[in-house]
Amino acid sequence: MFSFSSAAYSRVARGADGFVPWPRFAVGACTALTFFFMLRVLDEHKDREVDRQFRPELPVPRGLVTLGELRAVGAVALGLVVMLNLLVAPVLIVPMVLVAVWAGLMTKEFFVRDWLRAHPAAYLLTHMAIMPLIDGYTTGLDWLVEGHTAPPGLVLFLIVTFMNGIVIEIGRKLRAPGDERPGVDTYTGSWGVRAAAAVWLAVLVVAGAVAWLALRHVGALALAIPLGVAVIACAAPAIAFLTHPQRRAARVVELASQLWPLATYALLGTLPFIQRMRPVALG
Repeated sequence: MFSFSSAAYSRVARGADGFVPWPRFAVGACTALTFFFMLRVLDEHKDREVDRQFRPELPVPRGLVTLGELRAVGAVALGLVVMLNLLVAPVLIVPMVLVAVWAGLMTKEFFVRDWLRAHPAAYLLTHMAIMPLIDGYTTGLDWLVEGHTAPPGLVLFLIVTFMNGIVIEIGRKLRAPGDERPGVDTYTGSWGVRAAAAVWLAVLVVAGAVAWLALRHVGALALAIPLGVAVIACAAPAIAFLTHPQRRAARVVELASQLWPLATYALLGTLPFIQRMRPVALG
């Protein structure tokens, strides 16, 4: 959905007919999946000492999978998508390099590890900046490969992706007071329960507002109603957690943080593209 909606939004935003060639899309989707997988692999290396000490039940500290095995699988996957991109659209190597450089800086925690760890907001913003970089690749499946400048309004889509990354990251690190664990960073632990939930709600609202602007840009304002429904539906569990910070409410917020990006990408890219294609099909 992420890859399809990115390319579809770019097509609609610049008024191009049809979709990108399906072989190119397949390579792009595999590459995006590899990006996210590699981020997890790098995270396992970055957090290995913390996980070994404070989260021994996780797969790597348990020995269920080793860091060497993860590196091997990651190297194979990365080598494969690099080769495929060189074959299908060599220009896509440029955004791939940008993603790789930023991911490397993230793994090194921008060489200011202690400062970032002491400032969760800075940590969050610098790490989530990789999301629009990945989106630069997936939208580039259209405009970059076909030799066009980035379409007007694309920046709105990139901002939505950035905000969605923050929604996911905060949502998965909200804990009820009794569920906090020593050595495990959470936003409720750093900011307090109510502040963390309030920030999550604020980011959700901003993401919804920017998504509305992105919809307006591609002439799909009719989809603002389901967008508003999605905002309200996702906000409800966070409001419940804000008033009654319990484990179940925290888990529902995490679920909402996963469903929200799915809803936005469907509404911003997939549905406007389908609406645009329908008259062509009828004609």
